[in-house]
Amino acid sequence: MSKKITSPFSKQELIPQEETLEVSKQKGSLVIGIPKETHYQEKRVCLTPDAVAALTNQGHKFIIETGAGEGANFSDNEYSEAGAKISYDVKEVFGCHIILKVEPPSLDEIQLIHPQSILFSALQLKTQTKKYFEALARKHITAVAFDFIRDEQGIYSVVKSLSEIAGTASILIAAEMMSKDKEGNGLLLGNISGVPPTEVVILGAGTVAEFAARSAIGLGANVKVFDNSLTKLRSLQHNLGRPIYTSTIQPKTLQKALMRCDIAIGAVRGNSRSPVLVTEAMVQQMKTGAVIVDVSIDRGGCFETSEVTTHKNPIVEKFGVIHYCVPNIPSRYSRTASLSISNIFTPYLSNISEEGGFENAVRFDKSLQKGMYFYHGILTNKSVGDWFNIPFRDINLLFL
Repeated sequence: MSKKITSPFSKQELIPQEETLEVSKQKGSLVIGIPKETHYQEKRVCLTPDAVAALTNQGHKFIIETGAGEGANFSDNEYSEAGAKISYDVKEVFGCHIILKVEPPSLDEIQLIHPQSILFSALQLKTQTKKYFEALARKHITAVAFDFIRDEQGIYSVVKSLSEIAGTASILIAAEMMSKDKEGNGLLLGNISGVPPTEVVILGAGTVAEFAARSAIGLGANVKVFDNSLTKLRSLQHNLGRPIYTSTIQPKTLQKALMRCDIAIGAVRGNSRSPVLVTEAMVQQMKTGAVIVDVSIDRGGCFETSEVTTHKNPIVEKFGVIHYCVPNIPSRYSRTASLSISNIFTPYLSNISEEGGFENAVRFDKSLQKGMYFYHGILTNKSVGDWFNIPFRDINLLFL
């Protein structure tokens, strides 16, 4: 007698079923507001008209405050032709679901943002107060700081891009300051036949220093770079593709170099404040008419004699040495800086749309997660939490 075989499947389960295909993600349409920057001497804008046109073609809507691009020489007409709505009402702009700003919003501007909105801007942690974060929390805002965004290689994309501008600009500014009509010593930055080349000293070996060195070398100057990290000095030489004078920071060696130089660039960053590497006594021994460009001034500066100046009044002279200590140098070249920021923002906004919205995109985009410091009003960044003594939560624990 044969034994009856029992099947683990029901009769219904054995009947061929219709094939089920994965439902494709539905693209999301974003409503993006770009207000005019109100921060002192801030002239940059987050998106160029070309970027707005490209994103508008993908179905996004833009509301741009009138005059938002004027500082970077982008007119309202250019944005209008790109498909954006030009608004004269700042409340309408801040009422959009996604807000794009260069500088962090003021407390008054946060009051205009609707609850549950998404904010993309710089954070500039060292300049903020606890009230700023409390205001964001009350509105349950999701906030992404572009100075925290890191790509898959671990590079801070926006910070690096703006550092490249600041490094190149520091040499161009110094060259301008050396001219006689700017009270300089009348030297031309470069290498003219029969004339000794200009001497440039750079403090630091990061991105700002690298691009300052590139520009100075390209003009024919002699360049000396000082940094206490041998790894950074090796990397800088490798990236420049040529041997240059490099040294660790030894006071006597640095002082000799400063006494002979025509230009000194400060490009050292500290964890909180930039270290003061050049004392007042060292500055006193520099050449009359020499130029100091302290790019680190937004972190306190690395020259003891540095003091904050403005784009309108950028120069202060001490001991016969010209000091240029303007924070936010990239804003001086606002169109280039805006193009650079726009090139970084545009793919993120496009990706958010492709993924069907910000919530879906941020689950899988690690660089967005690293840039986020608020998620629906909950602080998610440890650095901010530690700095202001505010409780924070791991972003991965908040995704359902």
